[in-house]
Amino acid sequence: MQPSNLVKQFLPAMRESPLDGQILDLACGGGRNGLYLAKHGQYVVFADRQQGKLDEVAANLPQNILADYWCVDFERPGTDPLSSRLFSSILVFRYLHRPLMPAIKSAVQPGGLVIYETFTTDQAVLGRPSNPDFLLQPQELERVFQDWDILHRFEGLCVSELSGKQQAIAQIVARKPNR
Repeated sequence: MQPSNLVKQFLPAMRESPLDGQILDLACGGGRNGLYLAKHGQYVVFADRQQGKLDEVAANLPQNILADYWCVDFERPGTDPLSSRLFSSILVFRYLHRPLMPAIKSAVQPGGLVIYETFTTDQAVLGRPSNPDFLLQPQELERVFQDWDILHRFEGLCVSELSGKQQAIAQIVARKPNR
């Protein structure tokens, strides 16, 4: 499965970062984006609540490439799995759990990146997902990261890289300030 064009576009920014750390592929599923980064020399932590998905990712990664696999439920009430962890970058694709947003921001090292892409409320008229709990409100992602340096933003309709169908998404690539 091909990685997101967004990840490919911002790989140089991740490589140029002076930060020495791991990249978190949060709710990685099949790991298409983290696999791309790992195969290009980045140390990736693949995190998902389904061990089977992590096993699939591990099977698709050559043994000579270092990576970690973290089976974790980011939505378990009363927990903050990111509280004691720091990453040089965090990738989030096709996943939205609003209570986790502050923890994601805290878990990125100063100078690190967040690359985030998921569906907006306009997706409900196009198909799944349609549950408003999993759909971003207009400019919601920009508001969440308004205090960061925005390197890229997009919100609107486009053709899915995965399915070839029209989709409504929001994307942001933001660098955490060094303050």
